Amino acid sequence: MIRIDKFLSQMQVATRSESKKLIKMKRITKNGALVTDGGEKCDPKKDCICLDGHPIAYQEYHYLMLHKPAGCVTATEDRQDKTVMDYLPDNLRRGLSPVGRLDKDTEGLLLITDDGALNHSLLAPGRHVPKTYYARIHGIVTESDITAFKNGLDIGEKKMTAPAALKILHIAENEQTSEILVTITEGKFHQVKRMFQSVGKKVSYLKRLSMGSLHLDEKLTPGAWRELTLEEITKLKEETI
Repeated sequence: MIRIDKFLSQMQVATRSESKKLIKMKRITKNGALVTDGGEKCDPKKDCICLDGHPIAYQEYHYLMLHKPAGCVTATEDRQDKTVMDYLPDNLRRGLSPVGRLDKDTEGLLLITDDGALNHSLLAPGRHVPKTYYARIHGIVTESDITAFKNGLDIGEKKMTAPAALKILHIAENEQTSEILVTITEGKFHQVKRMFQSVGKKVSYLKRLSMGSLHLDEKLTPGAWRELTLEEITKLKEETI
């Protein structure tokens, strides 16, 4: 059971203050009866809450895709830096958290949700959920690098990295730079950067393109977000069962 004004906020109908105005204007009903107090409780799964006579669909969990821009940290709050949550409207932030982390200077796909079970499943080491990145590299990436990534690399930890798929997109020999795609199945700290460092190269730009079956929506500019489609949610859950 939750307060009706909280329900309206969680369902993105209105903020808590806006909900009070809607109730005062006699636009909210519960099971056909006029709601006069935002503190009145409701059972979202059983009660029918309407705005102007139109039922408000109940959504237990929220799943958002954010195109994380560079320059913000992947956290729910931070005293110094802007966080990924600052790009979401106030009424959506409560209870949500990012799935995994992207470095401050890394951009790209970030899933934000309040579905704790899915969050855990996507990050569990045993799941080996693939994550693909586009990167620009200082240095010429070679076929021997592709083999090294496939065999696993020593990045200063007890174990070698799991096999990773490295693909060369473009080489600019005059500038001594490369453009690549790399797919990893782990989530070690600064992993992609450390992997290239281990083969004598440096990542100058990094962008995550996908996580499992979820791909960054090309229409989303850095800082923009959207809700996941039912198909995207279903696929993510299926691959983590």
